[in-house]
Amino acid sequence: MKELSTSYGRVFIGSKEECFRTAVFLAEGQRGRHPTAKHFTWALTGGSTPKEWYQWCVAKDAISPGTLAAAHWFVSDERYVRIDSHESNFGTADRLLLKPLGIPSARKHPWSTNVPPAMAAVEFERMGAPWFGRGRTFDVCFLGMGDDGHTASLFPGSPLLKDDGGHFFAAIEVLEKGWRLTITPSGLQAAGLVVVMVLGEGKAGTLHRVLAGEFDPHQIPAQTLKACSQNVVWLVDEAAAAKFLAK
Repeated sequence: MKELSTSYGRVFIGSKEECFRTAVFLAEGQRGRHPTAKHFTWALTGGSTPKEWYQWCVAKDAISPGTLAAAHWFVSDERYVRIDSHESNFGTADRLLLKPLGIPSARKHPWSTNVPPAMAAVEFERMGAPWFGRGRTFDVCFLGMGDDGHTASLFPGSPLLKDDGGHFFAAIEVLEKGWRLTITPSGLQAAGLVVVMVLGEGKAGTLHRVLAGEFDPHQIPAQTLKACSQNVVWLVDEAAAAKFLAK
């Protein structure tokens, strides 16, 4: 894969297969950096690309037995729906990845959606604290990027982009999308490794705007990753990278 250094983190460009394989390699490497750690926490994300990656991981038997035995599984953001809904990020990860891999329920940590949203965010942070450690969030946090430049559930204009109060997780009502539960900019800065996967020509313009455009994270939320760029890796296929490489 081709590697570039940017102010938003390292960018690896290759085929979709290479991106999928590297996503596993990076997570495995992050676990290997702390072999004596009591816990290893891995947050997945939502969208069509993760669904395909989940199925690829199962088909390829891609994740090592050691990591499967050590990892506690979360999602970086969630829709405020029941876990059995096909709109649930954790529910999708569970159906397509965790259940096929035989992950026990004690290692699965979904957001609670049977309490009010604000309480769900507080509960998630409290519940996760023993696994994360003080002042930390996930060891590995997977993200995607929407056509509007959003990442996790940080959408353009979100008040969390200006001030998240230092909280690592929050509930936010998004216009026309309802309530979302999400990691915050502060939470991303407290993660060990952030991996952003961006695939397809439909994301090329937005990726160029994020990596090479004017810095305006309030309107281009993925740019908030600049604050933790030393811990960020972008996995991008050739189609998504086309405009950025042509700049």
